[in-house]
Amino acid sequence: MTESMIVEDATPGRRWWARAAFAFAFLAVIVPLVSAGVLSTMGVLLIGVGGTVVCVAALYWFLAGRGPLRWTALAVAALVPLSVFVMFVRAHLLAVVIASLVFAALATTCGRAALRRRKSTEVMLEIPATPPNRPVLFMNPRSGNGKVARFDLRHKAEKLGAEVVLLDETNFADVDELARRAVMDGADLLGVAGGDGTQARIAAIAAETRVPFMVISAGTRNHFAMDLGLDRDDPARCLDALHDGVDIRIDLGRINGRAFVNNVSFGVYAEVVRSPAYRDDKTRTVLKMLPDLLAGQSGPNLVAQIGDVTVRSPQAVLVSNNRYGGSDLAGMSRRDRLDRGLLGVVTVSVAGTAQAVSLLRRAHARGLTQHETSEVIVDADAPEISVGVDGESFLLTTPVRCGIEAGALRVRVPRERPGTRPAEPSVDWVRLRALARFGAVRRASS
Repeated sequence: MTESMIVEDATPGRRWWARAAFAFAFLAVIVPLVSAGVLSTMGVLLIGVGGTVVCVAALYWFLAGRGPLRWTALAVAALVPLSVFVMFVRAHLLAVVIASLVFAALATTCGRAALRRRKSTEVMLEIPATPPNRPVLFMNPRSGNGKVARFDLRHKAEKLGAEVVLLDETNFADVDELARRAVMDGADLLGVAGGDGTQARIAAIAAETRVPFMVISAGTRNHFAMDLGLDRDDPARCLDALHDGVDIRIDLGRINGRAFVNNVSFGVYAEVVRSPAYRDDKTRTVLKMLPDLLAGQSGPNLVAQIGDVTVRSPQAVLVSNNRYGGSDLAGMSRRDRLDRGLLGVVTVSVAGTAQAVSLLRRAHARGLTQHETSEVIVDADAPEISVGVDGESFLLTTPVRCGIEAGALRVRVPRERPGTRPAEPSVDWVRLRALARFGAVRRASS
């Protein structure tokens, strides 16, 4: 791996955002010192950090324990924040703490504004497209609690010249063959109004037959539609792609040959979803299965090979078609781009209370790791393991191989669409210091 230095574009505005971040960070520290004194400030810090650690530890005990221990831990997790609040009030430090937190939040906001990349670097390349002659759209009336009927998607699509195939119990299992037959009969665009799992199945056929693929945000959460910039509140607006659309080339994930558009999960979540009781009572099933899964007493022992890195015995592995944003703990918020040609990988290992608390420090060598790679191999001490693929549960033969096909899918989207905000960058104070001082940030790249 060779390392080169790249100078990021830095406008005067970004430089001033960086300086504002340092100014607010300074105020977050100095206000408690001036208002409450050094000793009181140290007390506030110790109480706040200690309360957070105890709360996280109690939540882990709640998830990993049973019987009286579980409910005692839940009570502790609920009472600790209240106790910290009461202590601040009795010490007349509440206003000081609130002021410091406000300044800290402003410092974070300014820091992200300074490090946020230009919009042009976050937009996937759009290719001009001509309207299709024979689009075929597959619609699941049950998806999203009946969005197909609620937004009158079938009739609106037919008015625009599309052939609509409604999916039900009689043909849902054969949707792959129906899509392939539609292309053989002359379809020059395949679209889906349904969940992410159904979208992945049709997307695989579209990629295989080299016809454009279209997404209508009629699912429940519409993660894929969000990352494409589509309107998730009004799925009918997605139909604009039929007469005023553009194409974008995106990657397609593969797991043991099966396509996925969002992500696949291994470990705790996959095992819970696999349980027959999960759909009838999600909460009870999760609470019942988690103690054994976290303790390694049930479920297979996983080994994830991520490029040159080996992660042994993780409780959970998430592999995504391009990486998720990095501003939250697990980096699973949304994806800025779907065309980088790399898988995003997150592994979580929480073998005890200490590792649960260590997750507060974000990614580190054992508790939480984050990677980008072109291939992931997940093996186990079992011939088959449960895997969640775009929200659907499967039992796959080990070792399970995840890869990515760069630019395999051509997606037709409306020319005018809400778009997605770039994921908020993590605040890197080293980069901010360089930006505030020199007006340019040098960062390493491979």
